[in-house]
Amino acid sequence: MAESDLVSTGKSFDYDTAAELFEVQGRISGRRSCGYRRFDRAADAIRFAVEDLPPKQLAGAYLEVDEARFDSNAIRRLYDSAEFPLARRAAGQP
Repeated sequence: MAESDLVSTGKSFDYDTAAELFEVQGRISGRRSCGYRRFDRAADAIRFAVEDLPPKQLAGAYLEVDEARFDSNAIRRLYDSAEFPLARRAAGQP
């Protein structure tokens, strides 16, 4: 299920579902490398992606939850959503 399918069917996003975050990194020796992290809750993965990844790394990241894939723009929308259940880091905090 694509992110657009999730939106069009009116399903709400479950922030408590397990999630996988894939971080596509720059070219290393002519090859692209991909980092992988698994989170027990999608909310933790989303907060990590937005608050801890450098902007260039976030731009190439995607989140997979229940076979739905979310690109960096969708990750940001989920983080900015009023339904996001975790406290957000104040601007300027490390």
